[in-house]
Amino acid sequence: MALMFFNGGAMRGEPLHHLLAGSPFVTTAKTAPKYRFYAVGDQCPALYPVSHGGAPVTGEVYDVSLDALRDKVLPSEPHELELGVVELADGSSAFAMLLRRPYTSHVALRDITEIGDWRAFKASA
Repeated sequence: MALMFFNGGAMRGEPLHHLLAGSPFVTTAKTAPKYRFYAVGDQCPALYPVSHGGAPVTGEVYDVSLDALRDKVLPSEPHELELGVVELADGSSAFAMLLRRPYTSHVALRDITEIGDWRAFKASA
């Protein structure tokens, strides 16, 4: 099992939450303030690590089996994202989906760092 931070469509009440069936919810959490937060084509969120100018981002942590990660979660992610490791506000680490580096997609990015919450961004759009 691996801890994974989700900040978009797989959170409770969101359309991809079914992908986490059987994965125990651990806690709500925020990242350390080391990330910029983007809306990728206004369809999904993406974290991007930065050395300065970051902010905390809200999400949920689940204990996901590596099989579920391989077979369910990763195949459902857009190609603009890649698996990485983030630092949470409490100093611990978790897997998360990050903006692919280098970013080569033609899909527009919107910086939503100041909002810091995917649900709040969707509600404001």
